Amino acid sequence: MPEHPDQPILSALQENEISLEGQFIQGSNYTFLGMLVDGDRQIRVVYKPIRGEKPLWDFPARTLAKREVAAYIVSNALGWNLVPPTVYRRRKLPLGPGSLQLFIEHDPNHNYFTLREDYQSEFEKVCLFDLLLNNADRKGGHILQDATGKIWLIDHGLCFHLEYKLRTVIWDFAGKPIPASLVADISRLLFQLEEPSDGIQDQLGTLISPVEIKAIQMRITRLIESPIYPFPQGKNRPYPWPPI
Repeated sequence: MPEHPDQPILSALQENEISLEGQFIQGSNYTFLGMLVDGDRQIRVVYKPIRGEKPLWDFPARTLAKREVAAYIVSNALGWNLVPPTVYRRRKLPLGPGSLQLFIEHDPNHNYFTLREDYQSEFEKVCLFDLLLNNADRKGGHILQDATGKIWLIDHGLCFHLEYKLRTVIWDFAGKPIPASLVADISRLLFQLEEPSDGIQDQLGTLISPVEIKAIQMRITRLIESPIYPFPQGKNRPYPWPPI
């Protein structure tokens, strides 16, 4: 089997020495910008140590960093390449175990609200991705555009909850049919999740609980049976705050 194209950077994220360059001051949890040396190149990374996670009443403690990695695995399994390469690393980190993610160079003036008109088909995919993950915090600023114009998604610590938690700025597609090509993609993901030999269950099983994996399967099944982008549900607020 050919090596996954992300494997070299995943190996570097897992093994190479990291030095901290600064801290992102927005957000509830400690998040750092780091530098990784890989041969003759320097790579910026985002480091989220478990010890910097603020306790939440509804998400299990010390699990947010692992949820970041689970989102990357699901993105890869779908073939969508939406989440930058991300690993959970236990050793040789300045503040202990946590997630390391490739930093995406981007213009911070651009976000979902400035990009929505030019990326409608891509944002249909993003919307569906958040439905699968049950994303409780899809802010507009969690959507980045790199120098090539590619869209990337970051900040997935508040995903995979068993209860309905969806909070997102992307409600543009509510009531519209999910494209057949995307339904085919999530159908393949469901098969992977149900097939033990595929390995996706084993990967996710080290990051989220078995019942959370089962909940992904149930969400996919419902979307396949009724391939319509939903309207906001329940009594919880449907938008995150702040929106960017």
